[in-house]
Amino acid sequence: MSVLLVEDDLSIAIVITAALEAEGFGVVHCQSIAERDRLLGEGSYQALVTDVMLPDGDGIETIDRVRTLHPTLPIVILSAQNTLDTAVRATDTGAFEYFPKPFDIDELARTVRQAAGAGQGTPAEGEEPLGDGLPLVGRSTAMQTVFRMITRVLRNDLTVLILGESGTGKELVAEAVHNLGHRRAGPFVAVNTAAIPADLIESELFGHEKGAFTGAVARHVGKFEQAAGGTLFLDEIGDMPMQAQTRLLRALQSGTVRRVGGREEIQLDVRIIAATNKDLEPEIASGRFREDLYYRLNVVPIHMPPLRDRRDDIEVLARHFLQHAANEGLPRRQLTVEAVDLLRRQPWRGNVRELKNFIYRLALLAREDAIDPDSILPLLAVETAPLPSDGLGEAGGDLAQAVTRWLAEERPANGTIYQAAAAAFERPLFAEVLKETGGNQLRAAQALGINRNTLRKRLSELALDPEEFARR
Repeated sequence: MSVLLVEDDLSIAIVITAALEAEGFGVVHCQSIAERDRLLGEGSYQALVTDVMLPDGDGIETIDRVRTLHPTLPIVILSAQNTLDTAVRATDTGAFEYFPKPFDIDELARTVRQAAGAGQGTPAEGEEPLGDGLPLVGRSTAMQTVFRMITRVLRNDLTVLILGESGTGKELVAEAVHNLGHRRAGPFVAVNTAAIPADLIESELFGHEKGAFTGAVARHVGKFEQAAGGTLFLDEIGDMPMQAQTRLLRALQSGTVRRVGGREEIQLDVRIIAATNKDLEPEIASGRFREDLYYRLNVVPIHMPPLRDRRDDIEVLARHFLQHAANEGLPRRQLTVEAVDLLRRQPWRGNVRELKNFIYRLALLAREDAIDPDSILPLLAVETAPLPSDGLGEAGGDLAQAVTRWLAEERPANGTIYQAAAAAFERPLFAEVLKETGGNQLRAAQALGINRNTLRKRLSELALDPEEFARR
């Protein structure tokens, strides 16, 4: 389903867009009455959400034009003019609902869902799945600051450096800058520079010519060229090898790249967004990161707050993940007030990603549809249990006894035992192997018998930081 949003305040538009997308809507945003009329003439929408005071007129006064062409289109009106007169005028248009600013974003999202259902018929449950990844939502002061920073870079190509701990949603910020900005018609190319072997990173970023090195059997177009006309997102830039940093700096300075083994300088037409979970200034001091590259990248810094600094957002995030889990086939659950309070008090060292994974496990393992603290506490005990000092067996006898005791205490529902066991034991298993290997991911992957990229992905999802084990 699609909603047309008419809002000239980009900061507010970003928040509304994120909330409606979390409800499963596709959102088309414009900032004027003229754009509104053009878009309504070109497409079909299930609801219209419009501000009143717009750059080219009064949104209420022109509702009649909308009614003439789209008599059944539900309309939700927003206004900062919080007067009785405005409320009466909005009601007289036959609007589905009127929201004075500031408004509750969750209530707005629910109202738009109801309006769309009233206008088009309520979709079948699960018909509109939520998007993947972590939601870029939040009413906290910290997240409102992020939204404001995003709006300031939408109409330019300034380089953005997104800073924040793992799991805070840095890639979502990059996607928002791209999808809401003037390059949205171009590609969004994301590359995790930490996941590419050092000897291949230049080829991946800049491309290579046939025969440039052993195994180069054909020309390869690099990420810079693939992102032409759009945005290149360089994630985990703090882990980029020094040689590749030098090549990247040259590309940013000259605005051109040269494929490995090539002679031609290729002109760049791409916006650069970088991100890292590292504090780059100590990396510079230690000689692991180029200072001149840092200043090239750090034109507009955006700091993603850790979840502990935005606890007011935990409830909306948790409810979002429960809905997302239900749309993926897990039992539909609800959180009690006491459960929300308990979730708010947790440290969430893995940030939003850790919260998401925990909520999924909760949706799977909870015995009641209404989740209360009694459902949460056993899972928190597994999350926060001290790591065994000498293998899983020492934590409680041999492994068979541990499994027997776990089944007796937890007893997941039939049909869910395997998934529940995997959720309960995978994290301590990975933690133990990381401890044995001193945080060396290559050796840990070999010990586990899995691919290193698979290990990286699972460590990220389980909120396990290899560097913590390297320091032990």
